[in-house]
Amino acid sequence: MHTTHPYTMTTRAAAVERTRARIIDSCVALHGERRVTDIALDDIAARADVSVQTVLRHFGTRQGLVEASFERAQQAVADERRTPVGDVRGAIRVIVDHYQRRGDQALLMLAQEDHEELMARITTLGKAIHRAWVEEVFAPYLAASDDGEQLADLLVVATDVYAWKLLRRDRHLGRGATERRMHHLVARLLAPPTT
Repeated sequence: MHTTHPYTMTTRAAAVERTRARIIDSCVALHGERRVTDIALDDIAARADVSVQTVLRHFGTRQGLVEASFERAQQAVADERRTPVGDVRGAIRVIVDHYQRRGDQALLMLAQEDHEELMARITTLGKAIHRAWVEEVFAPYLAASDDGEQLADLLVVATDVYAWKLLRRDRHLGRGATERRMHHLVARLLAPPTT
């Protein structure tokens, strides 16, 4: 009598999960490198070193893959942005680290948001996540402000991916200089008003 050993099932399940993760990672990576219209299932499969049939077996449809990739990327962004509340220097370090990893990808997605429904959905959520991050991390300063909503708006701008782009990509500043300038801007916003 032949029985399947538990370790064999565990090994298979782990292999299936690794393949699934590789496909998702390939999908996310390609969306950071190319426009949506330039990405085929063949490209994703090739990047993941699997067949298109394997992709479809795991996710059912292209849309299923996109949804799974969207969820994975959203969780990764939340993890990367974790910052202690009120830690201004830490917040700037965290956000610059995040943009170093995902800033160019975010800019490519923003460039497509007016004509690609998927990109519009992703960037709309990204903007909401960024504002929520600002409101959480800078909560003590917002609560102490005479106009917390205006301060939140200004902090969103000062820590936005476009601020990073202007310094890092357009001005060609190093990572450290970019972080120092963003910190200087945010510190100015948070400084008590002079009389």
